[in-house]
Amino acid sequence: MNSIQKKVFGSLFCCPAHSTHWEEENNLSHYIFTTLPAISALLFLFPSTRRILTSLRVALVQGVSIMASMQKRLQKELMALQNDPPPGMTLNEKSVQNTITQWIVDMEGATGTLYEGEKFQLLFKFSGRYPFDSPQVMFMGENIPVHPHVYSNGHICLSILTEDWSPALSVQSVCLSIISMLSSCKEKRRPPDNSFYVKTCNKNPKKTKWWYHDDTC
Repeated sequence: MNSIQKKVFGSLFCCPAHSTHWEEENNLSHYIFTTLPAISALLFLFPSTRRILTSLRVALVQGVSIMASMQKRLQKELMALQNDPPPGMTLNEKSVQNTITQWIVDMEGATGTLYEGEKFQLLFKFSGRYPFDSPQVMFMGENIPVHPHVYSNGHICLSILTEDWSPALSVQSVCLSIISMLSSCKEKRRPPDNSFYVKTCNKNPKKTKWWYHDDTC
């Protein structure tokens, strides 16, 4: 604290010590000409405080706006999934009873594919930045499809979930991509690095730096 700041703080916070003197002299001018200038000087010396408070207020308003936009978008997509789900997909209604930011979608393997008749579950998690931020999507439950791009912990190697994501896409888009990925599979097998990946990866598949080496991943 420099000498000017010390004087300002001294003038401002030493006021109670002068209260007896003010009462004895009953001199309002003493307060006007000592304390008020000190407060003004304090604000002058620390303009960054005003900037910080203004920035916080703006950020709060923007945050509320983004959350409202996200919830509106999710409500719209939720209704679309309920009323017109992709083939073999059904929204698990219980999963959205208490929250709109985490969905479970029940899935059945398409007829004529290696997964025909098999039942799976997809977990969708949405951040407060959705749809600008892609959802976290993974298979869950006891039956994880055996596929070259699906790890045994449910993580999915699919570019639409990370670098190819766009706010124009939706839950429906993701579901259709996963249906296509499974339906085009020619051989049931795990990714070659499955054991190592499952032991070392983050629980959130979006934290993985995926390497997309073909058109089906």
